[in-house]
Amino acid sequence: MDATGAVTRAVAEFAAAYPGVGDEVCVGLSGGPDSLALMACAVRAGLRVRALVVDHGLQAGSDAVASEAVDAARRLGAEATVLAARVGSAGGMEAAARTARYAALDGARAGRPVLLAHTADDQAETVLLGLARGSGTRSIAGMRPWNPPWGRPLLGVRRTQTLAACAELGLRPHHDPHNRDPRFTRVRVRSEVLPLLDDVLHGGVVDALGRTAASLRDDNDALDALADDLYDRAVIGADCDIPGADIPGVDISELGAAVLDAAVLADAPAALRTRAVRRWLLDVGATEPTYRVIVAVDSLVCDPTSRAQVAIGGDPTARLVATRTGTRLHLTRHPR
Repeated sequence: MDATGAVTRAVAEFAAAYPGVGDEVCVGLSGGPDSLALMACAVRAGLRVRALVVDHGLQAGSDAVASEAVDAARRLGAEATVLAARVGSAGGMEAAARTARYAALDGARAGRPVLLAHTADDQAETVLLGLARGSGTRSIAGMRPWNPPWGRPLLGVRRTQTLAACAELGLRPHHDPHNRDPRFTRVRVRSEVLPLLDDVLHGGVVDALGRTAASLRDDNDALDALADDLYDRAVIGADCDIPGADIPGVDISELGAAVLDAAVLADAPAALRTRAVRRWLLDVGATEPTYRVIVAVDSLVCDPTSRAQVAIGGDPTARLVATRTGTRLHLTRHPR
């Protein structure tokens, strides 16, 4: 099968596998080979496509690149529009651009799902980066094909196939210089680490990492379901009395947050207990709890004598801290 056929089949099979996608979709279009091939093949697969072209304004001539991508989409029968994104500075340029891009796409999708052009190569890079960070199976499990409203039909398609599809269709993709800039860790993983692994292990590394991610996602889903049940049994509520919690200068933070019964959690397997702790941290306002924070709070669960205080975030006016009183885990709010 030619590359165009392979990419088109991947999109069609994705849409059939996830009925929630429907036949009206947006495609995040950068003008690069992956997103250009996805947009073209989504049209060929019979989907009604609206291309959303995000202009981050980070490079000279980005408006011309966006305009060319819009023209290509319209020639192929898709609707298309350019979205201006305001890129902040939090987390570095790459993370800030990603945050701005997703916000722009979400604001413009008008209830439609958004298809993103991440390929098998992108998935392999994500798995390796997650492994290097040591942040657990959730990170190594990579990107989900369907995480509403975001869809990734090309996670089984190689980057060489999207390039070949563009060539077969007579499309001229834009090659972002940032994708070749060795200052970015992901670029070095792509250009140095994966080729070396392929050489040492005699090929097949990208596909193997993709299979690993899929297997871990299945395991995570099963464990998450069990952990949700554990969490529901451990929740006491935010408005209960907490004996001995009248710490001078510290108010118990209501925040609509739950108080947890550590005794319910303590005897559970670590794989379930830490997942329940992570869900609690998210529910009480931690943005994306790190491995270290989860482990520190889990230590509060397991040690009934602990008087530790674990900072989990907050706002400019106060710092939120997880503490234990008796058998209960709760939040305290420390003014800055």
